[in-house]
Amino acid sequence: MDVVVGLDSGTTATKAVTAGTDGRVRDLVSVGYPLSVPAPGRAELDAHRLAGAAVEALAAVSRAARERGDRVVGICLSAAMHGLVPMDDDGRPLGPVVTWADDRAAGFAEALRADGRAGGLHARTGTPVHPMSPLLKLAWMRAEEPGRLDAVPRWGGVKELVVSALRGGPQVLDRSCASATGLYGIRTGTWDAEALDVAGIRPGQLGEVLPTTTVLEGLRPEVAAAAGLPADTPLVLGASDGVLANLGIGAVRPEVAAVSLGTSGAMRVVVPAPTVDPAHRLFCYALTDDHWVVGGAVNNGGSVVRWAAQALAEGEGVTGEDADALDARLLEEAAAVPPGSAGLLCLPYLLGERAPWWRSGLRGAYVGLRREHRRGHLVRAAVEGVCQQLALVRDAFSATGLPVTEVRATGGAVASPLWVATLAAALDLPVRVADSPEGTGLGACLLGLHALGMLPDLDAATALVGVSDPVGPDPAAADLHRRTRPLVERSTRALEDVLRTLDTLDDTPR
Repeated sequence: MDVVVGLDSGTTATKAVTAGTDGRVRDLVSVGYPLSVPAPGRAELDAHRLAGAAVEALAAVSRAARERGDRVVGICLSAAMHGLVPMDDDGRPLGPVVTWADDRAAGFAEALRADGRAGGLHARTGTPVHPMSPLLKLAWMRAEEPGRLDAVPRWGGVKELVVSALRGGPQVLDRSCASATGLYGIRTGTWDAEALDVAGIRPGQLGEVLPTTTVLEGLRPEVAAAAGLPADTPLVLGASDGVLANLGIGAVRPEVAAVSLGTSGAMRVVVPAPTVDPAHRLFCYALTDDHWVVGGAVNNGGSVVRWAAQALAEGEGVTGEDADALDARLLEEAAAVPPGSAGLLCLPYLLGERAPWWRSGLRGAYVGLRREHRRGHLVRAAVEGVCQQLALVRDAFSATGLPVTEVRATGGAVASPLWVATLAAALDLPVRVADSPEGTGLGACLLGLHALGMLPDLDAATALVGVSDPVGPDPAAADLHRRTRPLVERSTRALEDVLRTLDTLDDTPR
């Protein structure tokens, strides 16, 4: 079979998959690398290691394809959003990749909200004002490391880094990754003048923005040799990981939403033109000229159960299969607790929160704790709290005129029946689980097939991608979550000042 490689460069690993026009993942390779947290608030990747992982994963998956008799006819790139890396004029990294999780610019996000500029920046760029974005990272650097911005010839992200590693040549990036920087006008198709002024950089320090379906001819000779591919193998520029996850799960038609629920989570829908939520709860990123992805990401997903394993079940230091088994045991305890957790409410903001609040400094809380509550109640309330956050994103869709009638879900957490049932109840919608967990890599393959003329219509992905039968919401649980959700919003707003004060009293390194 003729196949395309979907090369997905993420925050902890680069995954490479192959797929053909049948939409089935045939090969999978993963090359991991550590996330560095050298100080509180920092979250970085070794740029050279990330670039090397892309070459290594491409070589391994191409070898696997050849061994099964497939022919690689193209490569399409997926990249983690919001990364920032200094580069020289030839695309070589001059420092680490500062990832989306880096929180050093939190104060600048609050300042832009306070002076009234945040709303306009979000409306024009589609990216919420939050320390995750390169816009805020650059603004922080301008204040804390004066002179560095001018001294760095180029600023890029994960996509520019990988393109340079595989191909070299002039610095380019796709419209999807550009639309997630907070620096790019999603309606004008140019770098936004006010955003550049806030960041303190010039347009010439950023790459040329091209459509996601752009085909770049040619690999570096050493890369082609390592992968066993012709040097003229087409390289499709591709898109960002979030929007490709929608494509890879077949959620590209109106009213079909994609939910990713792994360590963190997100809910997204596809619309035909740029759409920005006037209340600034949702992002808007490009997939293609007539496919734009609107949604909200949550920092806290399946990680709440891993936290419970460490904090409530003496699982500190447990890793690998032992940690997975401990998580599964806690979920069994939680499943024995009725929906609503006996009147216990969890605000699951262990890592701050993005949608719909976009406040990196939020803290978690349990509200309504009583003596009779046990560990199962606490775990179930945390699962329900995460699903309620995703339901708040769905509510923002409705308020923006984007109705949702079906959900397609992917990610490690949805292997648990409790997570799926709770998600269906909180959203009050049927949930279908993807057959393949590699939605982002498969999405890159499908976009590559489309760019190479082998898949004429992206909307056909809805029928190509395999999903389970729908899991419908339990009516009583759905009604309970509907009545509880306003309490989540009220509690979050009521506790915000308390949590800020706690921050001023807390000098514990994190």
